Amino acid sequence: MPRVLIVGSANVDLTVAAPRLPRPGETVSDGTLYTSHGGKGANQAVAARRLGADVRLIACVGGDAAGRAIRAALAAEGIGVEGVVATGEAATGTALIVVDAEGRNQIAVAPGANRRLTVAMAEARREDFAWAEVVACQLETPLDTVGWALAEARRRGAATVLNPAPVDEGALVHLALVDWLTPNEGEAERLSGVAAADAAGAAGAARALRARGAGAVIVTLGEAGALAVSAAGELRVPAYRVSVVDTTAAGDAFNGGLAVALAERRPLDEALRFASAAGALTCTKRGAQPSLPARAEVERLLAAS
Repeated sequence: MPRVLIVGSANVDLTVAAPRLPRPGETVSDGTLYTSHGGKGANQAVAARRLGADVRLIACVGGDAAGRAIRAALAAEGIGVEGVVATGEAATGTALIVVDAEGRNQIAVAPGANRRLTVAMAEARREDFAWAEVVACQLETPLDTVGWALAEARRRGAATVLNPAPVDEGALVHLALVDWLTPNEGEAERLSGVAAADAAGAAGAARALRARGAGAVIVTLGEAGALAVSAAGELRVPAYRVSVVDTTAAGDAFNGGLAVALAERRPLDEALRFASAAGALTCTKRGAQPSLPARAEVERLLAAS
């Protein structure tokens, strides 16, 4: 099995499916509440596990009922949770999500214990970095910890993936440690300073980020697919057409799928299609982790396309 280590966040998600997204100062009623587990790190770990990888997660949750439930649910998925630490200094992270009838969302996060994931906690799991073929990080945990994890992964010979979300320009100092940078078009634009309103702009932003040190840049473009810029040139794959219910965690499914494909040593075009199919299927169900597809579902979509 491909071996994937995720270093990142774990949250409780409170999602309201509403008729439309509220404007500033407005209350939108007639919604339905869904509670599930989320957080970019945990989502990517679950995605990679369901897509066929052996997965370990390094994260920090609160020493509360929510944290214990998250850890138990991850373990039930078959994810190694020895690196999921509980802290008494903060509550488990919580995300408040509103999703409209077209599947678009607004998200606000109280990071809580995610901000307590220290370098020392990651250092205590050095054996996980030696074990991993791919190490993936995001930016919902402290930048110092992300930087240490990327450096340790590079030292151990693992491929590194950084999903720069939520965007933080401070992550630019770590780009030389990143083999695969995976922003969406908005994140690519903010990090590079290059307008990325279309595929040509996204390619320009990706080239600028490679010039800053990233080995390769994959820009996810939503309905327009994904674009990769690497030393081999540019490669674009279209999106898969699905009935969109909720786009929450689509990017996490893409990143989880990419990590699995990279660990399987797939060619880049295959890796992008595999990741894109995982992201598309996630949009067909509600919630973050409940929507993440199994490998068989992804393979059926690939075979039918």
